[in-house]
Formats: sequence, structure tokens, C-alpha cells
Amino acid sequence: MNTLQLFLPCAAGVEGFLADEVHGLTGLAGQDLLVGRAGVLVRAAWRDALLLNLHSRLAQRVLVQLAERPYRSENDIYALAGDVAWEAWFTPRQSFKVEVTAQHSPLKSLNFAALRVKDAVADRFRAKGGSRPDVETRWPDVRIHLHLTREHAQLYIDTSGEPLFKRGWREDKGDAPLKETLAAAMIAATGWDPHGDQPLPLYDPCCGSGTVVIEAAQIACRIAPGLRRRFGFEKLLPYQAHVWSAIKEEAAGAVVTSPVPIFGSDVSHRMVDFAQRNAERAGVTGAVQLRGGDALQRMPPCEQPGVMLLNPPYGERIAAAGSAGRSARERMAVVARAGRESAQTEDGVDFFQQLAAHWKRHYAGWQAWLLTPDLKLPGKMRLKESRRVPLWNGPIECRMFRFDLVAGPARPRTPAGTTDAA
Repeated sequence: MNTLQLFLPCAAGVEGFLADEVHGLTGLAGQDLLVGRAGVLVRAAWRDALLLNLHSRLAQRVLVQLAERPYRSENDIYALAGDVAWEAWFTPRQSFKVEVTAQHSPLKSLNFAALRVKDAVADRFRAKGGSRPDVETRWPDVRIHLHLTREHAQLYIDTSGEPLFKRGWREDKGDAPLKETLAAAMIAATGWDPHGDQPLPLYDPCCGSGTVVIEAAQIACRIAPGLRRRFGFEKLLPYQAHVWSAIKEEAAGAVVTSPVPIFGSDVSHRMVDFAQRNAERAGVTGAVQLRGGDALQRMPPCEQPGVMLLNPPYGERIAAAGSAGRSARERMAVVARAGRESAQTEDGVDFFQQLAAHWKRHYAGWQAWLLTPDLKLPGKMRLKESRRVPLWNGPIECRMFRFDLVAGPARPRTPAGTTDAA
């Protein structure tokens, strides 16, 4: 196929990391690789679209842009969709679905805009061959995306199918699980490189079902995140099975043994069991070491200081309560069994203060990276961050704080007016 216009959407704050990832995977740069709002624009070949689906850890989807023009009404949307050569992408024997996103669109009904795209697709197929594809909203063969801004409409065909964060290995999960794409973004933000000159061990003391440690282990083992799943492009007309098989075989042949140890622990032994089963499905059982234990009590898992990376429970994610972020019900059960008071107040302050004190006593020399929506958390922990990176966890605006841990008493609170720096 000729050069395609690709759009890879991602979470806000991840655009730069995604651009770096795309460059590393494809070698594209300059005008062929542009950072946009909540995504990356790529001019690439069809093979690159397959490669990005298989290897990207940060993109939510890989979309092919088929049309763009100004619009004023639903009739303009119909005309835009009617001019696209849909018959080059799928057949009338396949089902499709139209999804619409918008930013400041003047249209009154996005559902009606989706209906106009559906009508245009059906009418074009009927005019070309006398039959039209069916609409299937749950499990369509083909997904069409319409994006509307205030003045412009863009039409895409989805090569991914299910969102790319669905790697195919996470069957066991707890409350409010972290998406794999966000876990990968957290790792990218730290700059952790298991294949660098001086690779550092990585440890998540609140690992839950293991998302962060499994993503890290797959990176260390060079396991492509999409090796265990199917993709939407497999049902599109440009798909060639032998090309895809060659790409997957190359990826499977690149797998290595992790050069660094990766550790995870969680206060809930049930979650540790979940993490262990997920690690087995992800093919990284030998690369991760998982243990039960309270984050306020666990000692460093190895002698060499490394990178600590955690996404502790909080507010909208799940109620911050219990010695390592358990729910209120679980906390009461722990207290009843252990015969001791909760390690934190309802807003989580005591937990984080005690965590900082524990780190100072036992984790000197480590980097600690913590994702939180609480911009004042460094002050509450009485630690001074050396870096803060804006990231979004779905609709929740968060920060990744880096703390360079040293032994000794707590440092003064963070001065007011600290600015964000990527």
C-alpha cells in the first residue's frame, strides 16, 4: 500500500514518550513523526501499522486516517464518509461499527453523526455492488472512528480492534486495576532501561495484580506486548497472513532472559497470587519475584539500590485505607487479625508519612517514583521531589514524583509554588 496517515492516540502526558517509542520501533522522524494532542501522527507503510500494533506499549490504538475536511452539518459528515473507498478495506459480508469522539463540536447529537456515517458506508457499498454490510455494535469485524473538532471532521479505520492495553494476559485483577498502557508510561517516565550500561533492579511494593512488574519484565525480556492477542487488521482486506507471520516470528525470536531482577510485593496475598498467575500467562515467571508483605515493613528485596515504582491506592481510584491501601472492609479484617491500629488516616496521610520514614531508614540510595493525584503529597511525606511528571490515569490528573532517597531525618516540606517539569 501507499504511505498511510496514522494516528496513535494515547493518554494525556504520554505523547512525548510515545513519539520516542515509535521512533525506536520504526526509525521514523521529522515530518513523518509528529507529536499531537493526546496522540502521535505518523506517516508510514502498512507494515509499520502492523509492527506498531504488536510492539507499542503506550498507544491506545493504531488508526489509519482516511479522510478529513471542514464540516458544518450532518450532511457534510455524510458526504465525507461517502467519498471514502470503504470497499478497499472490507467487504459487504463483514459487520462494522461507528464510534464518535468530539471536542467542541457544534453538532447537537453525536449519535446522529454516527448514523450519517453508517448510512454513507451502507449506501456506498449498495451503489457499488448491490449489498451492504451489517452494523454490529458489540463484536464488529471493522471499527470506524469519526472525530469532530469545532470545524473539522476526521474519519479513521481502526487496525487494532480491542484497545491495545488489552495484552491478553491479565485475567486476574483486583479493584481499580491499572491499565497496562499507563504502567508502561510510568516505566517510560522513570527512564528505567534494563538493557543499559548499568541496569538497575526494579521493585513495586504495592504491586496489586502485577501490572507494573509484568510490563517491566516484558520490557526486560524483549517480549512484544501484543504477542498473545488478535488485532483488527487481521479482518481488513490489505492483511496478508505471511507478512504478519514473519513479523511475529521476528518478535518471538528477539525474546531474551531479563538482565536485571524485578520484584513485586503486596499486603494482600490474594493479589500476589493474581500477579503470579498473570506473570505466568505473560511469559515472565522467571523474570519476576513476587512476595506478600506490607509496604511499611518490607525490606529492600536486593542489596543493590534500584528503582522503586508504585501506584498506591488513592481517592477516586479506591478508598485509601489500611496499612497498604486496602479497602475499609479489608482494613477492619486486618486489624481484627493483627490486633493493631490502621497505619493511616482516612485521607491516607499517615500511611504516606510512615512510608517515607520507612524508606529513609531502609532504602537509602534508591530512586522512588510514585504516581498520585495529590500534588501536595511530597509535603505530606516531608520529602523533596527531584522531578515531577504530569500523567493522567483516565480522567484523573496525576503526577509522577521522583524522590532520591537518603538516610536521615525527614527533609523540610516542599516549598509552595513548585512548578511542573517534564
